[in-house]
Amino acid sequence: MTTREITIKESKGAFSLFKKQGKEGYDFSGISALRQLLSKEKARILDVIKNEKPSSLYDLAKKLERNFKSVHDDVTLLKRFGFIDIIEEKTNKRIRHKPIIIADTITIHIKI
Repeated sequence: MTTREITIKESKGAFSLFKKQGKEGYDFSGISALRQLLSKEKARILDVIKNEKPSSLYDLAKKLERNFKSVHDDVTLLKRFGFIDIIEEKTNKRIRHKPIIIADTITIHIKI
């Protein structure tokens, strides 16, 4: 497991968000981006993946009682920022996409 770090910096009277970890670095503006990344629904997704270990994205959507497309979009964002990964597993003639947690800690730094 790994730690993901998010740094919030004050700049000219406003907060901006800078996230950098590992090989990839991400830059984006606005504290609202942090709210979007760490919403209640995304926290629920992380909790269900960690504790209920869904066998696929479809199974995850069923466990959350949410629309598949909404869950897929949230999972894509969490994957982009390195909180989860998707493992492809072959089952008969289909490929199942199983979500797994790869970051066990999120550290947020606020610099003033």
